[in-house]
Amino acid sequence: MLGLKTFDDYDLEELIERIDWTPFFMSWQLAGKYPKILEDKVVGEAARNLFEDAKVMLRKLVDEKRVQARGVIGLWPANSVDDDVIEVYADESRSEVIERLHHIRQQTTKGRDGICYSLADFIAPKESGKADWIGGFAVTTGHGVDELSKAYEAAGDDYNAIMVQALTDRLAEAFAERMHERVRKEFWGYVPDETLDNDALIAEKYQGIRPAPGYPACPDHTEKRRSSGCSMPPKIPVWH
Repeated sequence: MLGLKTFDDYDLEELIERIDWTPFFMSWQLAGKYPKILEDKVVGEAARNLFEDAKVMLRKLVDEKRVQARGVIGLWPANSVDDDVIEVYADESRSEVIERLHHIRQQTTKGRDGICYSLADFIAPKESGKADWIGGFAVTTGHGVDELSKAYEAAGDDYNAIMVQALTDRLAEAFAERMHERVRKEFWGYVPDETLDNDALIAEKYQGIRPAPGYPACPDHTEKRRSSGCSMPPKIPVWH
C-alpha cells in the first residue's frame, strides 16, 4: 500500500491485548515489571488493587465508547542520498522528490565497529539501484479524554481522573504497537506470517525499527515540521 490510510474510530477492543502494563504501574510510582509486580512482597497488594480498578475503568472506556482512537499511516518509496539524507518520492517512478529527511549521524561511536550511524543508513542508497520504502504513522486515543477526566475532577474524584489519563496513555502506546504490527504484516506486508506474542512485541523482536522524532535515534524535532509539509504524519516514523 502506498500513500495515506486513515482510521477515524479504531476498535479499542483490539488494542487491549497490546497494552504494556509495566509503565502503567510506573505512572503510579509502583516499581516492578508486570505481571511479577502483582506478587511483589512490598507493593504487590497495592498493585493488585490498582490493576483491578484499572480493568474496571478500561471496560467502561471501551464498552461505553468514552474515548476514541484515531490514526493515520503512510508508506512512500524512498532511498538514501549523500551522507545522512533520505529522499521521499511521490510514487514508484521515483522521479519526483516530495521531501528530503535529514537524520543526524551519531557523534560518538557506541559499538565495537567504530561506526557513527544515521537513520539514513537503514534505507537503501539511491546509487545501489535497490528500491526501498519508508513509512510513518501518528496515533492517538485522546479524543474524549480531557472531558472525561475533567468531569471526574469536578466530582472530586481525582483518582479516576488520573486513572483515565494513565489508561488512555497505555492505549495510545498499544495503538502504535498494533499499527506497526499491521504495517509489517498487512499494509507493507514484508513479514505476513509473523507470529509474535505481546511480550515479544514489547521486547522489539520484530523485523525493523520504530524510532520517533525527539528520541536518541532521531533527536531533531524539526523533522516533524518537515514531515507535515509533505503530508507525512509527524510522529512515530516506521523504518524497514
